[in-house]
Amino acid sequence: MNRYSRHIILSEIGQKGQEKINNASVLVVGAGGLGCPVLQYLAAAGVGTLGIIDFDIVEESNLQRQVLFGTNSLGKNKAIAAKKRLQDLNSNIKIIAFAEKLTYQNALQLFEEYDIIVDGSDNFETRYLVNDACIIANKPLVFGAIYKFEGQVSVFNYENGPSYRCLFPNPPKKDSVPNCSQIGVLGVLPGIIGCMQANEALKIILGIGNTLSGKLFCYNALTLQNSTLTIKRSGSEINKVLKNKSDFSKRQMNVICELPVQTISMKDALNKENVQFIDVREFEEIPKVEELKVTSIPLSQLENNLEKIDANKDKVLFCQSGIRSQKAVSMLQNLNIKNCYSLNEGASEIIKYLNENKTTTHVR
Repeated sequence: MNRYSRHIILSEIGQKGQEKINNASVLVVGAGGLGCPVLQYLAAAGVGTLGIIDFDIVEESNLQRQVLFGTNSLGKNKAIAAKKRLQDLNSNIKIIAFAEKLTYQNALQLFEEYDIIVDGSDNFETRYLVNDACIIANKPLVFGAIYKFEGQVSVFNYENGPSYRCLFPNPPKKDSVPNCSQIGVLGVLPGIIGCMQANEALKIILGIGNTLSGKLFCYNALTLQNSTLTIKRSGSEINKVLKNKSDFSKRQMNVICELPVQTISMKDALNKENVQFIDVREFEEIPKVEELKVTSIPLSQLENNLEKIDANKDKVLFCQSGIRSQKAVSMLQNLNIKNCYSLNEGASEIIKYLNENKTTTHVR
């Protein structure tokens, strides 16, 4: 037990406490920015069984914050790549990788096999799925979330405490809150928040300290300010989930039937006679495209600003990389707004193109 000697000499943990850790099982949903530090520290602490579920693959943009991975992991499934790294970190524990998506069909069966569930997901639909499955399976849930420079941590469904739905009864409107691939995130922030999640999981296993059950811890990486909000348990929200538990596995992840999104190049967009360029990035995002007459409508505010869209013009929407602009076009098409195009180029490429073609382009 020399590996865990620094734990054992702590009077609050000792040999018995370390044995609790070694006998515990934790399932981590998502091996991304939050999941990576959670997995690293729980594996190092000696949690006996670690489950990892993630269907995604490692991309180069992940390496800025998902520190379990390196260039050799690119293109590989995150759960499998994480398992390989963690086995080197601690070969004495059992690590199970699930290279699949968490769904309503597999969640309950998976959750039943573990003592604690840690949510490292990055979308609201999965968070509500995880929360509801934890309520039905009666499993404590360690929650974490990040946004740009801010993070949140809490513990739900623990010792008759509140659930995620007690804090947020209903999911936000689709695309109203951008994820980190759209808005960005400080690389160290998920490391900080993920370590806090690992800390909460260990406190639950050991039965020591005060957990964040009934509390939401909020952290700002820019100012180092933090605050803790009180969460009240809502029996009605929890009972709604329990009432519908027989239909839980029959539910489906939301799949929106979307029309094919039309894309367009900058060259073709400039050749259109009557065009409106729409920037769907957030107002503070740079670089600014000042060479064009641009209407700025952030994706999160698009549906509330339809009056700014000219029905008589071809609409060319752009963002930083093309992901948000495609979503924006899809949203407008579903609202029966026609002649909408997603620009292939992002903001930086637009500026570069315009600068390189100053003598041949005409800008309206």
